[in-house]
Amino acid sequence: MYEHQGLQDIFFIMLYGGATFLALTACVYLLFRSSNAFAADVRPPRELRCWTAAFMASVFASHIWWVLLGIVWLADDRLMRNIVAITLDRLTFVPLMMCVLLRMLQDRRRPLWPVGIAFVPIALMAVFSMVTRYTAFEQATEYYSMFIGITFVIYFVYAVRQYTLWLHENYADLERKELWQSLLLLSFILFIYIIYTSNEGGLLTEYLAQFNTLVIIFFILWRVETLQGLDAKETILPEDIPTVNEDNNFTDNAWSLAIPDNIKDLLDKHCVAKQRYLQHDLTLQQLATYIGSNRTYLSAYFAQQGITYNAYINRLRIDHFMRLYRKKVSSGCSITAAELAQQSGFRSYTTFFVAFKQFNGQTVTAWMKSL
Repeated sequence: MYEHQGLQDIFFIMLYGGATFLALTACVYLLFRSSNAFAADVRPPRELRCWTAAFMASVFASHIWWVLLGIVWLADDRLMRNIVAITLDRLTFVPLMMCVLLRMLQDRRRPLWPVGIAFVPIALMAVFSMVTRYTAFEQATEYYSMFIGITFVIYFVYAVRQYTLWLHENYADLERKELWQSLLLLSFILFIYIIYTSNEGGLLTEYLAQFNTLVIIFFILWRVETLQGLDAKETILPEDIPTVNEDNNFTDNAWSLAIPDNIKDLLDKHCVAKQRYLQHDLTLQQLATYIGSNRTYLSAYFAQQGITYNAYINRLRIDHFMRLYRKKVSSGCSITAAELAQQSGFRSYTTFFVAFKQFNGQTVTAWMKSL
């Protein structure tokens, strides 16, 4: 930005300084504030907050060293300045953001060392370029960074899919647990990065970079603070659930023999009859405890039926809603669908609306009019 009018543009300086201050504030907030300012009833994982604080610190540091390198230390040596600054960015900012996204996935503890290994070649290229004054350093690292980024996006899409399956197998309520928004963030970052590298150095692209930084800071801070911490130790992983063949029998006979024959009766007695499904955030482990079984058998039973635990609970809740609505209509009472959805165990009307249409093939409004 220093070869252009960035330092003479007061609005750009204000934007640059604002992004710097916001990153530092977010870092301090995450490290030292114990309560959650975004959602008081949500307790995000402490480790995730620490990783996010480290990421915010890297954003702050990046803004500082670009100014120092451009004005104080290497103002007259553009090649060396860019080698140092770009290397620092790609060894801190980028891998830390990847680590934050991976730590959002709570179905298992994924190793982070491959992220560090992936960026070793950039460090080696930087050392080589500083010694030999290799002029193609920026282009070479851009191509390599793009390769790493695309590879990570592909893996993260797969990991989010696995995480989503895990949620459906173990949780009745998915609000403040899902991560599909993170895929939108990755797509946005990749798009902005392509635009930025295609016209690097222009003032307009520098503005774009700062707006991109603000979006990343706000999004990650919001997503981390509104992501409910989960206990992966007491849940079932998708690959741990036995598969069934076309005859709806387990491919492993030992599994079919292990499942108690009275699982359905226990569910009817202790879940349906006692309306346990109305309990918010009822987990697979809790339901297994209620019926006197264990989560492995219960998960295997749902797999045998060709459904997920989440689908089982939502079906019961929707049936409860339909019974309540018919009762209200017959008695002449006036009540909204949103109120009845909440009484039926749904935290979110949006979740209820989507589930109702999925199970009944029509919207709740159309169904209500048909009565």
